[in-house]
Amino acid sequence: MTPTEFRKKVRDNEYQKPTAGMCPGYAQTNLIVLPWEDAYDFLLFAQRNPKPIPILEVTEVGSRELQTLGNDIDVATDFPKYRIYRNGKMVDEYLSVVDFWREDLVSFLIGCSFSFEDLLVDAGIEIRHITEKANVPMFNTNIPLKQAGKFSGNMVVSMRPIKSSQIATAVNVTNRLPGVHGAPIQIGNPAEIGIYDLTDPDYGDAVTINENEIPVFWACGVTPQAAVMASKPKFAITHSPGHMLITNISNKDLSV
Repeated sequence: MTPTEFRKKVRDNEYQKPTAGMCPGYAQTNLIVLPWEDAYDFLLFAQRNPKPIPILEVTEVGSRELQTLGNDIDVATDFPKYRIYRNGKMVDEYLSVVDFWREDLVSFLIGCSFSFEDLLVDAGIEIRHITEKANVPMFNTNIPLKQAGKFSGNMVVSMRPIKSSQIATAVNVTNRLPGVHGAPIQIGNPAEIGIYDLTDPDYGDAVTINENEIPVFWACGVTPQAAVMASKPKFAITHSPGHMLITNISNKDLSV
């Protein structure tokens, strides 16, 4: 499917699962939507923490349309699943947030590591959560973020098991894509970043790690959700972890 065809299925609630492996070659994004009174603080927060929060686009206040990532995108309907937060607590998950939309909301579209997975596959690296038809495992860490205004918290990471002989390749491939988190932030020592049980991710699903594989951790666009839980803004909309927007932008266009 093209990204436009895929988004129509999402919009019609025909696809409600994680998006890893869908529409190979096209960039995927995370989402956080905040009232304009919180938007500047968050923009500064992202600027100070570009590794986990690489912003690809920001909407006009009140707009559900994008200008750069695709001209047929509705941010209130085109993610397979959303979350609503009030005062830092998740209220529920929804297939659309049209009924929650307000004229004072600003949307931030944030780069996603799903975007570089097809390039890793092209380099001969298996992506285990795609093989196992699971969501990518994501973990809270002890890595503090630089505070900005009301926003603070710790980084979230995603994990992929990589054969030891392929780690250098994985680093080189992903390092060329800083707009979707770039190179890993930790390789092979999860305890160093506060992760002690790889079978119990904070978000997503556990995956198999074979004896000849090493866990590799990339910064993750679920980090803003952890910041929302830590900072407790009155209202926020996010995507559900792993359920991304697929854009019209080629992953290769993001490469440097």
